[in-house]
Amino acid sequence: MSGAEQRHTKPGIRLNFLGALGRTIGPGVITGAADDDPSGVATYSQAGAQFGFGLLWTVFLTTPFMIAIQLVSAQIGRVTGQGLAANVLKVAPRSVVIVLAVLLVTANTFNIAADLVAMGSALSLVIGGLEHEHALFFAAASMLLQVFVPYRRYASVLRLLTLSLFAYVATAFTVDIPWRKALFATVWPSPTLNSDFLMMVVAVLGTTISPYLFYWQAAQEVEEMRRGNNRRPLRDLVRGGYREIDRITVDTIVGMGISNFIAFFIVLTTAAVLNSAGVTNIQSASQAAEALRPLAGDLTFLLFALGIIGTGLLAVPVLAGSAAYCVAETFGWPATLEAKVPQAVGFYGIIIAATAIGFALGFTPLDPIRMLIWSAVLNGVVAVPIMAAMMVIIQNPKLMGRFRGGQWLILLGWLGTALMATAVVAMTWSFVKG
Repeated sequence: MSGAEQRHTKPGIRLNFLGALGRTIGPGVITGAADDDPSGVATYSQAGAQFGFGLLWTVFLTTPFMIAIQLVSAQIGRVTGQGLAANVLKVAPRSVVIVLAVLLVTANTFNIAADLVAMGSALSLVIGGLEHEHALFFAAASMLLQVFVPYRRYASVLRLLTLSLFAYVATAFTVDIPWRKALFATVWPSPTLNSDFLMMVVAVLGTTISPYLFYWQAAQEVEEMRRGNNRRPLRDLVRGGYREIDRITVDTIVGMGISNFIAFFIVLTTAAVLNSAGVTNIQSASQAAEALRPLAGDLTFLLFALGIIGTGLLAVPVLAGSAAYCVAETFGWPATLEAKVPQAVGFYGIIIAATAIGFALGFTPLDPIRMLIWSAVLNGVVAVPIMAAMMVIIQNPKLMGRFRGGQWLILLGWLGTALMATAVVAMTWSFVKG
């Protein structure tokens, strides 16, 4: 073969790891992975530690509703070519959208704070050193990557980080799992109807369905559209476009399926090890990792701790980024990770502020668990009206054209909205009662 022939064939056969990853992992998978952040890990760990295998079924209960609402957000972004906040402005008063944006940014900042504390603690447990210094490193790395790395490259970093989720699957296979008992509890639950049990169900639901995921996935579909071969919103196409809808559907189903699959293994591991040993109170993800070490060994501890760090590195930029997309779209600012800083000062300013304030909160006397509670409450308040607005948008022929949601998607989306509203009422009632 001549040198010219070799030069001609090399681009066709060259296959690097990140390139292959980019073709198989889309916004849906990244969004699903970001849902299993250190704060989510703490919730799932507490579910397993406190109730054993008794809450494994909740992971699968939420799956169809999570898939439906994330499909709605992704389709809104790709069909309209605009993010979620920009679309909500078309069906809701501007003042309401601004209030929701403020609440989302506040909730995300508290969540970032709790995640950075957990990541710093996890790394300190693994290699020693001061927790705040480790948290500073994670905050700075996340901030700098988002601000200075263009989306087309940064997306590959996020895709690579999704692989860290499987540390939790590996963790489960380093301990003794009574599989028959666990699987039976999953398919044939016997719930204990008391306030603690119901509140944990609400916590799992709120952890799984979070408004920052809606904003992020819609925005990522817009980012992908801008850098793709067809850079027009689907509603502007005279024909075709259904392959994109199919791609979004598969990507989202896989992403949310993986997310809840990982959550299942976190509950499974902590139930088998911690609950069985009488450890029933877990306050953070890092505490769960530390509690696993004397009971299950160093390998189990290491995998669990590394999972916290990896998922945190994915979740913190998603939390900061979703806040930035929401605010920028609400006020009509440029909103894209592809822009340079001078072109999108407000957008990047929100990313920097949310991350920096989140890090700073780790130095205050505020309890990370208390910050998570506030975040959960605010997320619940924001989620219900946003989900309702999304369902109105997906059925609107002026906004969605011929890509309006199908009957099954609309049914599941509204059921998910009703379920989330019920969870918020239950959570509010528990706080008032308590």
